[in-house]
Amino acid sequence: MASLHVGNLGEYLREQRRTAQLSLRQLADAAGVSNPYLSQIERGLRKPSAEILQQLAKALRISAETLYVRAGILDAEREMDEVEVTSVILADPSINERQKQVLLQIYESFRKENAASAFGAAGAQGHPGAGDAGGGAADGGAAVPQDPQAS
Repeated sequence: MASLHVGNLGEYLREQRRTAQLSLRQLADAAGVSNPYLSQIERGLRKPSAEILQQLAKALRISAETLYVRAGILDAEREMDEVEVTSVILADPSINERQKQVLLQIYESFRKENAASAFGAAGAQGHPGAGDAGGGAADGGAAVPQDPQAS
């Protein structure tokens, strides 16, 4: 019944819970799951949903993405950079929770913007003239907004 990913996830959750100095019952209460269910997850007998993983991550104050990768929900290689950055931000004791959330929102907005740019450039390559109006991005240069007063 248990997969390799689920066992790895359970071990990781147990390690994170112990690092946070929480009992099984304390984490279960904080995450809004039952004590027996959390125990089964830690032992690799149950595969939690993404929603449960997010609740556990919030209670442990760790990245939900890290848990998604451990559970096999996200591709580990593709998402590893994002997971590492997110984990470092969330673990930084020198900034408060609001600042962490703002940093994460900015980081995610940059990732989405760059992914959209990459997608647009890839789409333009297949269609002659499709990327010519972008202000230089189609020729490999950075798309920099033009200053209207510079002309």
